[in-house]
Amino acid sequence: MIASLVAAMLAAQTTPAATVQRDDPLTRPIVGEHVAEWLAPRPPVRVFGDSYLVGFGGLNVALIDTGKGLILIDGALPQAAPAILANVRKLGFRPRDIRYILSTEPHFDHAGGIAALARATGATVIASARAAEGLRSGRLAADDPQRGYDSRFPAVSAVRVIGDGERLTLGRTTVTAHATPGHTMGSTSWSWRSCARQGCRTIVFAASLNPVSSEGYRYTATTSRPIVAGFRKSYGVMQGLPCDLLITAHADQDGATDRFRTTPGACRAYAASSRRKLDARLREDRATR
Repeated sequence: MIASLVAAMLAAQTTPAATVQRDDPLTRPIVGEHVAEWLAPRPPVRVFGDSYLVGFGGLNVALIDTGKGLILIDGALPQAAPAILANVRKLGFRPRDIRYILSTEPHFDHAGGIAALARATGATVIASARAAEGLRSGRLAADDPQRGYDSRFPAVSAVRVIGDGERLTLGRTTVTAHATPGHTMGSTSWSWRSCARQGCRTIVFAASLNPVSSEGYRYTATTSRPIVAGFRKSYGVMQGLPCDLLITAHADQDGATDRFRTTPGACRAYAASSRRKLDARLREDRATR
């Protein structure tokens, strides 16, 4: 009896230490004032046909079932990776069937979880050349308007580069990369066709087009001209894309309450909203020069 009691006491003393999870650098939380909003839990949802959302209240992560494997778009923050994989399972899919992970931009809120997701699935990570540089370094580029935050995230060791307009085909799905620079010079939006009994729809997963910056950055500076030109190029791209359904990297973009938009002209409206914000920012920078 005494021996059993001593054994139980020893177990009670040692069990907590034994069950403490080791710190994982790939899922170590990044904290910030918007993180709780960005990672507000949401159930996975079908967008249309074989396309789904497996992300959160403020950050979208898309999943495409190609019939020959899965494609994931974006990875949210590092600590979000387990929840993303859980949402994939809730839809009845296996994370190990994810063949590709596509990146919109090398910022911690969209790319922070990619390293952990790639490790868990063995998927190939795909990004533009400029974005690939950021993913491999885990740091913002020198010309990034938000560089002053120096927001670091887990680096992705292997990234396959895709060019503007290049297509990636897996199973029945072909995804096209569209360079949409400005928010970062490596930002990429993605489009594909998804079909159901009602017919087929063109879906656009749009990278952020928000002209935000760290304190002290000026969009009117000579060094910022390529950034402003990048935004202008992106407006033309977004306005010209076939776009039946729009998914934005930030689900709550422009105060949206829906996780995706089906309104006619959604991509054009998205570009117009960014154009107004950029013009307002340029006026503000000139006024305070």
